[in-house]
Amino acid sequence: MLFTKTEEEIELLRLNNDLVSKTLAEVAKIIRPGITTKELDRRAEEFIRDNGAKPGFLGYNGYPATLCTSVNDSVVHGIPSSYALRDGDIVSVDCGTFLHGFYGDSAFTFAVGEVKPEVQRLLNVTRECLGKGVEAAVDGLRVGDISFAVQTHAEINGYSVVRELVGHGLGRNMHEKPEVPNYGARGRGSKLVEGLVICIEPMVNMGTKSVYQDKDGWTIRTQDRKPSAHFELAVVVRKGKAETLSTFSYIDEVLRRS
Repeated sequence: MLFTKTEEEIELLRLNNDLVSKTLAEVAKIIRPGITTKELDRRAEEFIRDNGAKPGFLGYNGYPATLCTSVNDSVVHGIPSSYALRDGDIVSVDCGTFLHGFYGDSAFTFAVGEVKPEVQRLLNVTRECLGKGVEAAVDGLRVGDISFAVQTHAEINGYSVVRELVGHGLGRNMHEKPEVPNYGARGRGSKLVEGLVICIEPMVNMGTKSVYQDKDGWTIRTQDRKPSAHFELAVVVRKGKAETLSTFSYIDEVLRRS
């Protein structure tokens, strides 16, 4: 069963997702070679709590941190640690909040220092995939239209999409129906209706689509150890054009100034 949201509920989701977006911008301010992913996590938790919310990931199904920090060949669910980021790394930073009974959720893959051109291209194309998915999140289409848009753009650029992990509905629970895969066929899957709030999150690999779970029980890595990128936004399905609840504009502003 799909749960559409009232306009009042959407406003509470907007508050959460705006806070998530600002939290990721706080992370953007301090990302640099030499900083540990644990330090990024501490800053994010501090910022979320200072704004009257709780970290949405901390304790969720036993997860031990505020952020997921997934470096290079880590796709998602990387646990913050004493690992110091290096020049040329990429790191997906996924963040959640919980405020007024609702969740926020967004992710951005950062380049650390100077990355190789082929890695920067992977980041660019993955973000474009997300944009294509958002464009398809309109009333009357189906989840498969989003999936097809993401997959097609990734594959025509020579990349693969992860099959085992998906986007999802968002509301009073972090993960609600429907699942939003990054691969699929147009016209298939759940029908998109106005007021449905979903997270679209392409996970795009430079090499094989195959992944495995690390021995820590959380981190998902590419089978061939090639880089993976991950971007995520929460959107409301609307007639004609989706409405984004989370945004990368705060991050982009920080990166422009740096």
